[in-house]
Amino acid sequence: MSDAVIVAVISGLCTLAGSWAGIRQFNKLVDFRLIQLEKKVDKHNHLVERMVAVEGDTKNALRRLDELEDKI
Repeated sequence: MSDAVIVAVISGLCTLAGSWAGIRQFNKLVDFRLIQLEKKVDKHNHLVERMVAVEGDTKNALRRLDELEDKI
């Protein structure tokens, strides 16, 4: 084989290896960011659940205050 063919094959293999490594690194980054986003969504969902409970407690407290005002 000529020197040009050998250089072309080596160059092509290096390019493929670099592309493969870059794609793997990008996939790791995407996975990491998705995990972080899922954590933020979970925190938000828990906050919404707690706020619904607080709103229910507030309604009950206001109703009880109205009943006490009526008695007075």
